[in-house]
Amino acid sequence: MNLLCIGISHHTAPLEVREKLWFSANEIRGILPLLKQNYACESVLFSTCNRTELYVLTDDGKIEPGLLKKFLIDKKSAADKVQLSDLFILTGGEAARHLFRVSASIDSMVIGDVQILTQIKEGFNLAVELGTAGIFMNRLFQLAFRVGKRARTETEICEGAVSISYAAVELAERIFDKLNEKTAVIIGAGETAELTATHLRSKDLGKLLITNRTYEHACRLASKFEADVLPFDSWSSGLAESDIVISSIETDNYIIQPADIKKANRRHKNVPLFMIDLGVPRNINPDIKKMENVFLYDLDNLDSMISNNLKNREKEIPKVDAIIAEVLDELTQWYSSLEVNPTIIALTEYMESIRKEELEKNINRFDPKDRELAEIITKRIINKIIHRPIINMRNDQDKCLNDRLQKMNIIQKLFGLAGSENKKTHGE
Repeated sequence: MNLLCIGISHHTAPLEVREKLWFSANEIRGILPLLKQNYACESVLFSTCNRTELYVLTDDGKIEPGLLKKFLIDKKSAADKVQLSDLFILTGGEAARHLFRVSASIDSMVIGDVQILTQIKEGFNLAVELGTAGIFMNRLFQLAFRVGKRARTETEICEGAVSISYAAVELAERIFDKLNEKTAVIIGAGETAELTATHLRSKDLGKLLITNRTYEHACRLASKFEADVLPFDSWSSGLAESDIVISSIETDNYIIQPADIKKANRRHKNVPLFMIDLGVPRNINPDIKKMENVFLYDLDNLDSMISNNLKNREKEIPKVDAIIAEVLDELTQWYSSLEVNPTIIALTEYMESIRKEELEKNINRFDPKDRELAEIITKRIINKIIHRPIINMRNDQDKCLNDRLQKMNIIQKLFGLAGSENKKTHGE
């Protein structure tokens, strides 16, 4: 398998180095055609905040990987910041296995990262658009997408919150079975507040209130999430109708005291009040934990929860690896079947099976003394039919690997040589 993977990731280099090899979509549009012209018959390149990876299929597998490392570094004029040793090289089945591990999010900085599969798809679609993803890359990446999907549906690799904002919302779901009839107030309008609002809305929250020292910032966030704005100097009035309070502002003093909860005169006194303090220093007086029917959590609680969730995800890695091994075996068999000799053997066996079947059906129509002659004549007919195609297939071995794979694939599809495996390839 003449596959190469050249990349840089959080495993091999720090952020200040990785960012020097980040490629935009426009940059990739300029790079992939050059790769096809000079180095590879097929190629796919994608970049994320934690990795940049280039996959290439070569005619003979003899290309010097160092050339491709230097190619990527030179395209970003990053020789003064990025060393050749910062990039890794994988070949053949190991390169494919690595792609599958990335797609399944078990190679991510945060195991179970749900964004990586989308980012890989964007890189692949760009290669398709530019004509640098042929039959092999199409098959390789479709299998990678299948691995990613199976990892998410057949294991718990993505279960449990692993970010502060999502952990906060997950805790809220534990207190309240459903959030569609609940009201939440977010104090703050920064990145953490925005991420928290995003997760709350994804859970079909009933009503969202937002308050912030800077009123304009609160309005901006509120408009994005169809929320109501509370003036910061009177936001405590929102406690009366709130079931969830999440605070994430910078302050030297507690902005919520036990007295504020008592004064709130909440409309549903028997419904728990769920509070999360995401501030550093803390925003909510911890004495509130002592109040009846009030549940207060802070960053330490969330960190502990996230740590447990990550451990649970790590336990799922062997299950994901089993899926990867299964799909990698499928890729290897498919690639091997598209080589010239296996295709010739499959075509010969297919023709011979037709000859035998038809001869067996009609053998009784022949005089016993002619049956041996019928065997010889039908064999000769089959041999003459497949002789020219076999010669042409063998003569094509000097052509581009991509062209050979394409022709072998067409022949296999035309004669149905791949059987059920070929049907799997369609419709993915």
